[in-house]
Amino acid sequence: MTAREKERLRTGLLFISPWLLGFAALTLYPLLASVWFSLCDYSVLTEPVFLGTENYRELWRDEVFWLALRNTVVFAAVSIPLGTALAIGLAVLLNQPVRGRGLYRTIFFLPSLVPAISLAILWQWLLNGSVGLVNEVLQWPLSLVNLVAGTSLRAPDWLNDPSWALWGLVLTGLWGAGNAMVIYLAGLQEIPAELYEAAEMDGANAWQRFVNITLPLLTPVIFFNVIMGLIGSLQTFAVPYILTNGGDGPGRSLLFLATYIYQSAFDYWNMGYASALALVLFLLILALTLVVVRFGEKRVHYAGR
Repeated sequence: MTAREKERLRTGLLFISPWLLGFAALTLYPLLASVWFSLCDYSVLTEPVFLGTENYRELWRDEVFWLALRNTVVFAAVSIPLGTALAIGLAVLLNQPVRGRGLYRTIFFLPSLVPAISLAILWQWLLNGSVGLVNEVLQWPLSLVNLVAGTSLRAPDWLNDPSWALWGLVLTGLWGAGNAMVIYLAGLQEIPAELYEAAEMDGANAWQRFVNITLPLLTPVIFFNVIMGLIGSLQTFAVPYILTNGGDGPGRSLLFLATYIYQSAFDYWNMGYASALALVLFLLILALTLVVVRFGEKRVHYAGR
């Protein structure tokens, strides 16, 4: 290495040193510390006592952990496809040449800017079983069905019924579909208009153009949004925590891994067990992301390839 190359290396390291220090102090050290604490009996107020793999054996026997894992995976499996379909549908509609298109785009995007705490408080009222706006809207069609079919259907008590609490949380997630919608909208605008014109001349209808042109050329954007949605949904914490006023919902139906980590660390002061849970969540996110990348890349169509 020449003197000039060494000088350039020192200069480059100097410029990135603030990031390196921040990464080491705020990411690398906490990660390594959590690995060590996961092997210890540690309550923050006392010195950690090494236990080996006892926390992980206890985790394997913990029914609450398996319930939280189930809720987390089910929520991700339901919310990601629904959110993807809604965001793509909105993007396609808002890509049409209609008057006031910019205003409509802004209206649909604004909810995604609402902070999670404000969002949770808003939906805590909307999903109220007695006076919530969601049930007020549902009351009319349910009354009509009951009148015609002679049934006695009632709007669900979203936040107090274990069968409906998770679906209520899914609704709150769909509220923020505007964020992904904007990315899909950008992807749609990159698709050459000539392809649609050629397909239309060949007699393809709107649905055929969507399936054979729009979706294939939108797969890189779908791939990105699905991965980001997967990572975000597996870390769900703030909204369900506030919806349940710091609890975990009826029958622990809104207990997620992130919530259980928080409870173990700051309610039960079992930081060692919480660290083991956090590492399991990290490995779960890593494994599922790798699975999506492995199988998703083969189905992604990049323009020019």
